[in-house]
Amino acid sequence: MNYHGVLQRYCHLSDLPDYSQTITLFEGNTPLIPAPRLAEELGGGFELFIKFEGLNPTGSFKDRGMTAAISEAVGREAKTVICASTGNTAASAAAYAARAGLKAVVLIPQGKVAAGKLAGAVAYGAQVLQIDGSFDDALAMVVEISERHPIALVNSINPYRIEGQKTAAFEICDTLKQAPDWLCLPVGNAGNISAYWAGFKAYHEHKFTGLPRILGVQAQGAAPLVLGHAVEQPETVATAIRIGRPARGEQALQAAEESRGQIIAASDESILAMQKRLAKEGLWVEPASAAGLAGLAKELQAGKINLQGKRVVVICTGHGLKDPDIITKAMAKPNTLPPKLEALEEIIIP
Repeated sequence: MNYHGVLQRYCHLSDLPDYSQTITLFEGNTPLIPAPRLAEELGGGFELFIKFEGLNPTGSFKDRGMTAAISEAVGREAKTVICASTGNTAASAAAYAARAGLKAVVLIPQGKVAAGKLAGAVAYGAQVLQIDGSFDDALAMVVEISERHPIALVNSINPYRIEGQKTAAFEICDTLKQAPDWLCLPVGNAGNISAYWAGFKAYHEHKFTGLPRILGVQAQGAAPLVLGHAVEQPETVATAIRIGRPARGEQALQAAEESRGQIIAASDESILAMQKRLAKEGLWVEPASAAGLAGLAKELQAGKINLQGKRVVVICTGHGLKDPDIITKAMAKPNTLPPKLEALEEIIIP
């Protein structure tokens, strides 16, 4: 068997210390799925692809960065890793720490983490601690404790996280044989948008694949980069991007500016609508994952983007199983019928 994770596959483009010891769950190589029917519904005249990062080992894009962060931590003989999380980072850190035989400590904001994500962190054996505060409060705490003690911080402010996450841009270019014209993705703590831009720039220097314009999308109730100031009490159904002080906010704004793109906000209603629409393509994503597509639709409807003849990639960052609450709460109770063919025919045969 010749399996490779993203660090092995793209070692020539990854800037990790020589002492790093690769810890992998064979992450990456996620599909780039054509969505022509959806493109037509959005106005047509362009190619649309969905990069489904929910098919990484723990169900989100975080695994790309975590393989790098944990590999570096193991290489310098760290025994404990720590992170603040709204959910996906927690599950990923716990899984890769378990793989490496390290202790994982996770701080979560009170009542703000989807059950599917919290369950993952617990299942992988992390010590999960809830604070009476926001994600931003939790992040400040893990930064401080990692400065005082020999504990490896694996949030997106860890530079090696970016090294792993930028491999998604490499995969897109490898599949399309060039960069797309536009890349659309959700923005929370802003590490991913920064990583994609770094990845596209690195690959362009390596293979002259071109550079995309980037559309970053925040939720309206958690849009500090759109508002131009921190949001003290961010609120949105898109729990993965419910962040009021993005750790890499400046880099995200720089990525948008350098790429001649922008960062906008989308309403919760439009995000949930796009989550349902993606399901009609056979893609169940968590609410935050639909933000990029919701933002793209908003810009198209307003006539602010011309995509005629263009190639667009939308990033869906996490699987729907990570945050199923929206679906299950609204789900109607299944009809009950007797075990008779006639009863089934009466219901489903027109």
